[in-house]
Amino acid sequence: MDDRMLLDQIRGIVGEKETEDDCSVIPLGDQYLVATTDMLHETTDFPGGMTDFEIGWMSAAVTLSDIASMAAVPADLLMAVGLDRPERLVGITRGAAACCSSVGARLAGGDIDSHTELTIVSTAFGFVQKDRILRRSGARPGDLVCVTGTPGQAEAGLKGDPRFWKSLITPVPRVREGIAFSEGGATAMMDLSDGLALSLSDLGRASEVGFSLDPALFPLISDMPDAEALFLFGGGDFELLVTVPPDRFPIAGVDATVIGVVTLEPEIRSGGCPIPLRGYAHRWE
Repeated sequence: MDDRMLLDQIRGIVGEKETEDDCSVIPLGDQYLVATTDMLHETTDFPGGMTDFEIGWMSAAVTLSDIASMAAVPADLLMAVGLDRPERLVGITRGAAACCSSVGARLAGGDIDSHTELTIVSTAFGFVQKDRILRRSGARPGDLVCVTGTPGQAEAGLKGDPRFWKSLITPVPRVREGIAFSEGGATAMMDLSDGLALSLSDLGRASEVGFSLDPALFPLISDMPDAEALFLFGGGDFELLVTVPPDRFPIAGVDATVIGVVTLEPEIRSGGCPIPLRGYAHRWE
């Protein structure tokens, strides 16, 4: 069983709409307050060799990326740290604060506890005008499917390619790009933390659409034999997956690549062939 199968078991308890997006969405005057949380463990989420500063940065970045995926401006981040060794806290805090500062957010507090394994829970809040929020449910047939950056780099770094180690351990939340997509008329958006194939599945479920991808358009890593597999299935890239009406592309101020189109048929195809739904997922035997 993986985390998506487990989530399906509680959708009826929490609500389909409440489990659809990266963030909880709370009306607040003419804005929405968006909130999200993540839990990270040393053995499953932090590759060996990371410094405490880098661990703090990553812990903040994965959560701020969810705020960015809603086209929101990040405000505060809270961090609860279960420490295996108390001397690690300063470095972790400095890294988280630096990541927050890089996108105009504030590390505003949290909690400290002892734990046998380093465990970090980060919770972030942001604000977005009601007419500017982007959800997973807005994609329409005929929209272009776009990505930022070069998905697959984080997985390449995890596999040992030194060119992409920093892409893996210090991802940059795409806050500026998320806001630009919203202002430019994008229809749906989410981040790519679990890989492109699984993210397309999530987006397609929310929007009740499918996708037809063109491999000739993929921005692949150069000099990499399995670059296409990394692009489709590699996890850990906190880039953005976005749908945009053809007459609104390109979006001013954003370097994005068109990789396909949204289809009415609820299936995901690449080069005309169905793609397997695999990527980064938590699993239980």
